[in-house]
Amino acid sequence: MELEAGPEGARRALGRLVEAVLASRGEANAVFDILAVLQSEDQEEIQEAVHACSRLFGALLARGELFVGQLPSEEMVMAGSQGATRKYKVWMRHRYHSCCNRLGELLAYPSFQVKELALSTLMKLVQLEGAHPLEKPKWEGNYLFPRQLFKLVVEGLLSLEEDHSLLLSQFREYLEHDDIRYHTMQAASDTVARVTDGRPEVPLTFWNNAFTLLSSVSLPRQESDLSSFYIKHAGLSDKWKVVHLKEHRKAFQVMWLGFLKHQLPLRICKKVLVIMHDSILPHLAQPTLMIDFLTRAYDIGGAISLLALNGLFILIHKHNLEYPDFYRKLYSLLDPSVFHVKYRARFFHLADLFLSSSHLPAYLVAAFAKRLARLALTAPPEALLMVLPFICNLLRRHPACRVLVHRPRGPELDADPYDPEEEDPAQSRALESSLWELQVRGVLGAPPQPPTPPT
Repeated sequence: MELEAGPEGARRALGRLVEAVLASRGEANAVFDILAVLQSEDQEEIQEAVHACSRLFGALLARGELFVGQLPSEEMVMAGSQGATRKYKVWMRHRYHSCCNRLGELLAYPSFQVKELALSTLMKLVQLEGAHPLEKPKWEGNYLFPRQLFKLVVEGLLSLEEDHSLLLSQFREYLEHDDIRYHTMQAASDTVARVTDGRPEVPLTFWNNAFTLLSSVSLPRQESDLSSFYIKHAGLSDKWKVVHLKEHRKAFQVMWLGFLKHQLPLRICKKVLVIMHDSILPHLAQPTLMIDFLTRAYDIGGAISLLALNGLFILIHKHNLEYPDFYRKLYSLLDPSVFHVKYRARFFHLADLFLSSSHLPAYLVAAFAKRLARLALTAPPEALLMVLPFICNLLRRHPACRVLVHRPRGPELDADPYDPEEEDPAQSRALESSLWELQVRGVLGAPPQPPTPPT
């Protein structure tokens, strides 16, 4: 088909084709001309064709002119003896599928304008197909949602090659609708499972896109807040999973557990841990199932371990989870690098909470106080503003450890029984020592203050 020059010419030509198809079934083959423009190399022509397809198939959906039910093969129907109306509807539904598949491909088009238009058009078709379902209900009142079409959208957003962070920010507005959010969680779970199945290495781009999408999902706090649906229904049935918050929480849990069971790049792991305590754990149906991921992260060391503390703190203190080697690992995190990581304020705040229990044995608390005092010898001046109040708080809360600063006949400095190389705080002999390091820094007797809260 020859288009008139320029976008205005393309718009007029495509408009005439749309009008012809909608006016007469005898003009149905003009759909091929419209779909052909979707393959154009000219960006403006593609945009005009997307608008034309939106108008055409939106009208056909509303008029009930697409086949409803399990779609048979085009060749079988055309060769059969079914009536002309059935043949037309099956044929046109296949053209609709071709259109949707091309729109999905356009989500990866170089121009963001085209990507954005393809996304908004697909979501419009999701809404229209939801209002005029292309599948037959299995029973009266059965909840129907265009899952296959919507899955195409989510798979396009979770690209392995294209960084879709900007497009995903546009998609976030649709997540305000409860049904879109629910089906996004399901489609994202399926896509992550499919992409990672049997693939030895998954591109970082995919993990970035997946995290961006998953972290955009925010659940309401109570069931009464489930009131915004993208696809309008005459009435909501209590039998529909989409209207129950517990079902949203289950889907949320499946989505995150399915994502976090994989060996994630460290940068993604950090991002997850930063939001774990306030954006993930509170919405899980069973928060304790996150223990495997958090313990793996805690064992990595460095900043990853520091970030894992928040989630572990919630599981241990709010959900009574046992972690036998927790304090030994926490002790090992106290090395000179802790003063130079981005999350040091958060670390000291959480460590202070973990060591606040009066049930902790004195030898354990003494080991932490001694380890920090030893680090204070070489710590930068600003680090002392966190270390000294921290040590003073330990001594204030645990009177049995005050012997560390009130030992009248302590050992000579070169005979300090404390073993800084011992990994087990129980074997470090810290309680037999003293905090002479604070005297060396000229700060012994600093008044206790609360540790710096996390920023």
